[in-house]
Amino acid sequence: MKVSRRPLYLLEGANALSGLSNAIAIITVPWLIFERTGSATQAGIVVAASAIPGIIISPFVGALIDHYGRKRVSIGSDLLSALSVMLFPIWDSLFGLTFASIATFAVLGAAFDPAGYTARKSLIPDVAKASNTSMDKLNSWHEAVFSGGWALGPAIGAIAISLVGAANSMWIVFFAFILAIVLISMLHVGDLGLEHREEINDQEKFWTSTLRGLQVLKSDKAMYYLTISIVFLAMVYLPTESVVLPKYFSDIDDPRGLGYVLSSMALGGIATTLAYPKLVKHFKKRSIVIGALAATSLAMIPMTFFPPLGLFVLAGFLLGLGWGPMNPLMNSMVQQRVAPHIQGRVFGVQTSLFYASGPIGMFVTGVSVDAFGVRPVYIAAVSILIVFQLFIMFLPDLHDLDREAQY
Repeated sequence: MKVSRRPLYLLEGANALSGLSNAIAIITVPWLIFERTGSATQAGIVVAASAIPGIIISPFVGALIDHYGRKRVSIGSDLLSALSVMLFPIWDSLFGLTFASIATFAVLGAAFDPAGYTARKSLIPDVAKASNTSMDKLNSWHEAVFSGGWALGPAIGAIAISLVGAANSMWIVFFAFILAIVLISMLHVGDLGLEHREEINDQEKFWTSTLRGLQVLKSDKAMYYLTISIVFLAMVYLPTESVVLPKYFSDIDDPRGLGYVLSSMALGGIATTLAYPKLVKHFKKRSIVIGALAATSLAMIPMTFFPPLGLFVLAGFLLGLGWGPMNPLMNSMVQQRVAPHIQGRVFGVQTSLFYASGPIGMFVTGVSVDAFGVRPVYIAAVSILIVFQLFIMFLPDLHDLDREAQY
């Protein structure tokens, strides 16, 4: 019997649109702040505040996914996200956007994003089974496709800002979410989480089950410490991408330059993300983690000199190239070491922790940029990252990364 690849194309089409829309928004919102206020501190506050809903909501999102289904949560999240981004251009045309309104809409939109992202990630085992695709390959393709949307998004966003303005660029994000809803609505696959929950007759109540993801994650030391390590790295690095680089390119009035640098990082990530199935066949997971940390440390050093755009783009590409295998590796660890009916909650906890890493880092970065300037802050951030990555490489618990798969 011929196996249909249609479910794979539908999931990854929606996944690409998710990456595209989020990448456009991540450069458009800070740009709106710089355009209206010129303040890096206020940009940092908005980006940090936007992360707060994800901290609170993500653990509940995981429980929603495990109790009510992966597809339903994905569609509902994208619908609410579409409505929230539509507010930017409509409000701007009626009343004009201020710092308060930009912050409000950014926080509102961020409240719904984690649910769609987590639900689509949870759909990977279902689609892999329906399309007869290996989990490592689909994890690799899923992250590569998301990164592809992320790579294309900044370039499209930067061009849209220069042509129609930052507020009207949000219409692109709106239509991307609507199309993603259509694609997931056409996806007809099973739900391994609900099936496994029924099979073992899991009667755990919704509110108590929200804590299960954290308990399971903490019980797996290698996965827990790797998650915490990535959270710290995100806390230091993400503000440079969301505050420092937009401020630098805003100061030199070059939105396209920002788009090219961010896109080059994503393109580099795509290359090694696609290589993950081959890497995991030939190398231990611990070796892949150490290689990724070492490569990203080396790539960030030339970026601290704020070189000409061509060299900046090249360094960004090498940075993405080094980090590429980490996301499919993290996905496969959850899928291979966590029971199917709990995977949504573990992904939800990880997403919550990743979102939690942003607020402090982004606020501190915004204040520091206004106080000391872009270059000193970027050099300090990169220095902290390199020291911490060296520390992670020698954690003894990372040896357990190569434990045999349980599911």
